[in-house]
Amino acid sequence: MHAFDVLGDPVRRRILELLASGEHASGEVVAVIANEFGISQPAVSMQLKVLRDSGFASVRPEGTRRIYALDAGPLAQVDAWLGQFRIFWEQRLDALETELRRGKRSAER
Repeated sequence: MHAFDVLGDPVRRRILELLASGEHASGEVVAVIANEFGISQPAVSMQLKVLRDSGFASVRPEGTRRIYALDAGPLAQVDAWLGQFRIFWEQRLDALETELRRGKRSAER
């Protein structure tokens, strides 16, 4: 599955947001996602499997629990692809910074 196909799903994006804050047991992920999206445990497990299979998440056993962690490798590929478009944002952000500095200097006078 292509990285953008993985990221195109709001449930998977939300799971990645959770994992970005640190490791989580599968039960914790299920509780949050089930509450926010109203989907079942098997449906959340399916999304976790997609994230594992596509390389976005890793899992390790800890007793009877399964601990999930974010794997940033595929996100680096997405970032690299987006890099070709950054020049458009950077020019606008640089212009905004210039205008903000001008405004600050005017306010200080």
